[in-house]
Amino acid sequence: MTMPAPNGPGASSPTAARSAQVQLFITCLVDHLYPEIAEAVVTVLERQGIRVEVPRGQTCCGQPAFNGGFQADARQMARHFLDVFAGTEGPIICPSGSCAAMVVHHYPELFANDPVQQARAEAVGARVREFSQFLVEDLGLEYAGGAPGRYTFHPSCHLTRSLGVHGCAETLLDHIPGSERTPLPEASACCGFGGLFAIKEPAMSGAMLQHKLANIAASGADTCVVCDASCMTHMNGGMIAKGEQPRVRHLAEVLAEA
Repeated sequence: MTMPAPNGPGASSPTAARSAQVQLFITCLVDHLYPEIAEAVVTVLERQGIRVEVPRGQTCCGQPAFNGGFQADARQMARHFLDVFAGTEGPIICPSGSCAAMVVHHYPELFANDPVQQARAEAVGARVREFSQFLVEDLGLEYAGGAPGRYTFHPSCHLTRSLGVHGCAETLLDHIPGSERTPLPEASACCGFGGLFAIKEPAMSGAMLQHKLANIAASGADTCVVCDASCMTHMNGGMIAKGEQPRVRHLAEVLAEA
C-alpha cells in the first residue's frame, strides 16, 4: 500500500523517492515479541509514499550463534538470509542497529573462504539500512512524525560503534513539534544487555543496567527512546523489576504517533 506524504516540517524531501520500494527485515525480537514495532515501521515509511515488502521465509540473522562461537550454525543461517533477500529489490530496512551490523559487517567474515557467498553477502549488506539511518541519511528527513513529549535517547552500542550511525534518531526526535529532548547522562555507556553477555555475566550485566536506569531517571525524560528492541527489553525489564512502569520505547513507535 502506498500513501501520500503528510504535510509537516520536513515531510517532503527532494531526495525521497516517493514511489520507492523497500524490504523489511523484521528481526527475531520484533517478530516474536514486538510486532507493533514492525507495524510502526511500515506506518512511518508508507507516510513517505514508500511501498514496504516483507519477504517470506526470513528467520534469525544468526547473530546469537555467531556471538556464541557457533560459526557453522551462523553461516547456515546467514546463507538462508541471503537466499531470502538476494532476489529482492530496494533497500533492506532493519529496525535494529545490532542485526543490521551483523549482516553488514559479519556476513562477509563468515564467508571469507567462499568468494561466491562472500560477494553475495557484500551485495546484500550494501543494501541494509537501519531504520533511523534510512529516514535521515537516505530520505533526507528531519521530521517523520511523532507526538509531543519529553524524550531522551539511548544510542545502543552496535548502532553507534559497529554500524557507525550517529545523530539520526536525535534529529528525528528534535523535530517533533512540541517535544523536548533531554540529555542522557553517560549516553554512550552500554545498558548491559549485549546479547549472550547478559546471560553469561548476569551480575556485571545487572550492575550496568542499574547504572543506565539511574541515568535515565536523572535525564528527567518521560520516555527513553531506543533503536534496538534488545536494549528496550533489558531496560524495561529492569524498570518492571523495580516496580516501575516501563518507559523505554522504540523510535518507530514514537514516530508512528503523528
